[in-house]
Amino acid sequence: MKTRRQQEDQRRMEFRRAIESYCEARQLNQDLCDYLDGVTGPVWQTLTPSADGRRSARQAG
Repeated sequence: MKTRRQQEDQRRMEFRRAIESYCEARQLNQDLCDYLDGVTGPVWQTLTPSADGRRSARQAG
């Protein structure tokens, strides 16, 4: 059986890990957003379907 102090320490460590994980996820998200902001228009357009392409696909079906 764990002592009360051990339980408190364990809870504190879990809380600290959760904060670190959250901070790492935020940093990764910020880096990704910065990267996407730096991508040029023509490259980004090749990655996303155009509205015309979607319309013609619907008409064909």
